[in-house]
Amino acid sequence: MWHVLGGTCELLLANARHIRNLPGRQGEVKDATWIADLLAHGLIRGSFVPPGPMQGLRDLTRSRKQLVREVSQHTQRIHKVLEGANLQLTAVLTDVLGQSGRATIEAVIAGEQEPTKLAGLAGGNRLKASPAELAAPLRGRVTEHHGFLLELHVGQIDALEGAVQGVEARLGEEALAPLQEAVEHCACARGRPGSRRPACKPRGRPCAPRGVTCARSACV
Repeated sequence: MWHVLGGTCELLLANARHIRNLPGRQGEVKDATWIADLLAHGLIRGSFVPPGPMQGLRDLTRSRKQLVREVSQHTQRIHKVLEGANLQLTAVLTDVLGQSGRATIEAVIAGEQEPTKLAGLAGGNRLKASPAELAAPLRGRVTEHHGFLLELHVGQIDALEGAVQGVEARLGEEALAPLQEAVEHCACARGRPGSRRPACKPRGRPCAPRGVTCARSACV
């Protein structure tokens, strides 16, 4: 309804708690009349409604957040399946879904159960522990059921990560394009994560290193 009437008249989104706390009669029959009277006297404070481009940006960021949450959920299920199969892969690797972890899980899905071979896939040549110490946590009891669940969750994670990349591409190409100047200003004001470049300083002092001038209008 908001989007249908948005271009025809001035709309105001009222907060139900704010209206309920205002003095006056609030019976079910006279609610509409009472609210209209409050609006005519300017007693209803409107809530913030983002403009169209910002609403699209919000939808994309919320979708990305949900997709990332689902990736985390499937990762936890993979941990649970590995524990059920008595494969303590986390004792060998920190990131189960990293390059070595993926190779090990794919080998398990393919039917490999030899602990020494799994330890080699988990990066036995790059770790300080001996092959026997690496193979000990990987002596599991993997059934066809475990392999099916692992393949299912890995496939779901791949699909979700592809969806996240699609949303991020959409964010970069369209949603953030009108707000690029504001994004650059925020990055300049706060300093980029992992960068040695200091944040912008007040009173017109340069944010870039000595001898380099920041091209952003906020820093000039």
